[in-house]
Amino acid sequence: MKNLEIARILYEIADMLELQGVEFKPRAYRRAARSVEEVSEGIEEMYKKGGLKALREIPGVGEHISTKIEELIKTGKLRYYGKLKKEFPIDLEALGKVGGLGPKKAMKLYRELGVRNLADLEKAAKAHKIMGVEGFGAKSEEKMLSGLGPAKASGERMLLARSVPMVEELSAKLRALKELRRLEVVGSFRRRKETVGDVDLLAVSTQPEKIMDFFTSMYRDSSIISKGQKKSSIRLSSGLQVDLRVFSEGEFGSAMMYFTGSKEHNVELRRIAISKRMKLSEYGLFSGTKKVAGRTEEELYRRLGMDFIPPELRENMGEIEAAQEGKLPRLIVPGDVRGDLHCHSEWSGDASGSLEGLAKSAKSMGYEYLLISDHGGPEVRVVNGLDEKKLRKQMAEIDGLNKKLDGITLLKGVETNILKDGKIDLPNSMLKELDIVLASVHSNFSQPSATMTKRIISAMENEHVDIIAHPTGRLISSRQPIAMDFGEVADEAKGTGTFLEINCQPERMDLDFLHLISARGKARFTLGTDSHQPPQLRYMEFGISNARKGWCEKKDILNALALKDLRKIFGF
Repeated sequence: MKNLEIARILYEIADMLELQGVEFKPRAYRRAARSVEEVSEGIEEMYKKGGLKALREIPGVGEHISTKIEELIKTGKLRYYGKLKKEFPIDLEALGKVGGLGPKKAMKLYRELGVRNLADLEKAAKAHKIMGVEGFGAKSEEKMLSGLGPAKASGERMLLARSVPMVEELSAKLRALKELRRLEVVGSFRRRKETVGDVDLLAVSTQPEKIMDFFTSMYRDSSIISKGQKKSSIRLSSGLQVDLRVFSEGEFGSAMMYFTGSKEHNVELRRIAISKRMKLSEYGLFSGTKKVAGRTEEELYRRLGMDFIPPELRENMGEIEAAQEGKLPRLIVPGDVRGDLHCHSEWSGDASGSLEGLAKSAKSMGYEYLLISDHGGPEVRVVNGLDEKKLRKQMAEIDGLNKKLDGITLLKGVETNILKDGKIDLPNSMLKELDIVLASVHSNFSQPSATMTKRIISAMENEHVDIIAHPTGRLISSRQPIAMDFGEVADEAKGTGTFLEINCQPERMDLDFLHLISARGKARFTLGTDSHQPPQLRYMEFGISNARKGWCEKKDILNALALKDLRKIFGF
């Protein structure tokens, strides 16, 4: 059982215990869940190596919770969790994805209106029954209706980041088989879409029946959807479907191209093949009955008259024409990134990690610099936003640390708020003392498009605001993007020299790749993990994937610059 799946169960136990009025335990389960979620090593492997002792070394996992995790690892189930689920006949996980609907509010709607799941919630909201429940109102009802779409979609697809450890573990198990000669992950996972519906694996083997026997029995808590000699499908306990197909070496390149997609990209490739009097399929490129290419993707693209197209770009968004003309971008790669420009520390009420610990983590990733950008300003009361006094105290600590740190520099920053009138939640006298200032929309998300556009542009016109963080404010599973004229915002960003963030948090991925494609050449971008715990610095990989999908090159990304160049731009 995977780390994220165990963490999900621990979070749900915390919610149910909280609804029962149990004290202390919910906090303990949430702390353990966060730690399990962020452990870099597979928890099953940890247990195999060190048993219960290894589990208890995870921060927040004591004797009681470690035995629960052991039961999950050994059996794939947890009796205690099953017992609690029977006491709560509502789908807390699904309802919790609707913005503004936490466990307590979900329970209230169940007791008052019998809301058990998303379908019940939608029915009650459309009948305008929610606004009549104490503690709710017309705005709450409207917000829930708007949040139902993302919540329902997230039930059908899984965040890319959540699928990654599952796919990596599954692939490693298969690659260990001596009967397997090659294995590749394709589909939307390879194209690095922000969510995946299922996972497609392609293999080369001279003994496919042995591969399929292993594949369909490798997890005791998975179910077999279908089993054959050339294709089999299983469903993991997380709900993720995995399909495995076997091809020959000579077919593998064409199979890679076909099953990587996208559908629209493939349709255009087939049209081009037909125009050249050829036929393209998952088995190869044929001229009449003769196969002329198929072993590698590179030779297929070459025979079709174009350069190799990186998987992230295959969305039929102009990449085929660019490949025909030799004008594909030289996409940014992980080694280009010199630092992280959005990170929270224990100074924020919703984050953990000391400044020194974060510096060491950033250095271990090969970075030159890390921007400390804790929440600042009175509007973020819920996370104890830093006031001017605390910010100056933090700045002094950063200055002291930088004198003794070697090979890494902490930059002094803040993530402050764009108020509903476009003003900033901290005075300019404070902002000008910082190295880099991030500004974000954290409230009043439902303003009309014209008002929101003016609000963000007003913030960019502040000479001390350097970066607009998570510009559209979306949360993939629970909140739609804010309404605004993004083209106007991008134009203004070019005029004011303000950078737009590519937020790497898996639930944000904001800006998305379509915004990046439309704004490239106007605005420049930054990559920020928005990390709230040191292990989340690893989220950079997802931001880089998004930047690549948005056609971004090294020159488009601010943190591809060395520290000395940042100093020239911002004058610190």
